[in-house]
Amino acid sequence: MNFKDILAISGYGGLFRFVSQGRNGVIVEGLTDKKRMNAAASARISALEDIAIYTEDKEIPLKEIFRRIFQKENGGQTIDPKSANDKLKKYFEEIVPDFDREKVYVSDMKKVFTWYNTLLAENMIDLEEDPQEEAEPVKNEEN
Repeated sequence: MNFKDILAISGYGGLFRFVSQGRNGVIVEGLTDKKRMNAAASARISALEDIAIYTEDKEIPLKEIFRRIFQKENGGQTIDPKSANDKLKKYFEEIVPDFDREKVYVSDMKKVFTWYNTLLAENMIDLEEDPQEEAEPVKNEEN
């Protein structure tokens, strides 16, 4: 899963794929509707690769959250993001038992579930390791 080019843009629903750098921002393409648009340089744009969920003692990358959901659902769709808040919290707690209850809101959970379902529908979720993770050199401590 390479989420470096998959973007979330504040104020716009859905996810976008980075296409090109424009003069006044970036050109993106909607993952589901395939429509291109210019996202202004002043827009809050986040790559999914840079998003993490707070836990009590650390942050878990979104990629790991998606991996856990994928394994829990055996590669299928997750809970409906429009479910009742208590159901969403219970489900999220099964995925991330130690999430920080003061920093992670139900709206964040809804985004995670919506994004997961969108990426799954577009066949963009797999459990293969990223080439960058595999390419890390192993240090030999023998002298």
